[in-house]
Amino acid sequence: MLLTIAAPVFAQEGGTASAASSVEYHKWSIIAGAFSLGFAAALCALSQGKAVSAACDGIARNPGASAQIRFALIFGLVLIESLAIYVLLINLIIFFVRWGAH
Repeated sequence: MLLTIAAPVFAQEGGTASAASSVEYHKWSIIAGAFSLGFAAALCALSQGKAVSAACDGIARNPGASAQIRFALIFGLVLIESLAIYVLLINLIIFFVRWGAH
């Protein structure tokens, strides 16, 4: 997703990377990273809300299975949250790339 947002930056005129173009790459990588992280955080929040709601419904219908439902809920929340952490990690890697050094 990040590369599709930043694609117009890479479609600019070719040549060597000057100081101005490295600043442009850096600026667009920050903007694309902000959009991708916001999108991932919003979808993770929606997914976590739906998971908690479904777990509450399941426990209300069958209180005897609360331990199994709680385990599945926590495991699912960990996997959902890891997606947002992966997006953050990718954004940090792209953010710290030295654009003019390549």
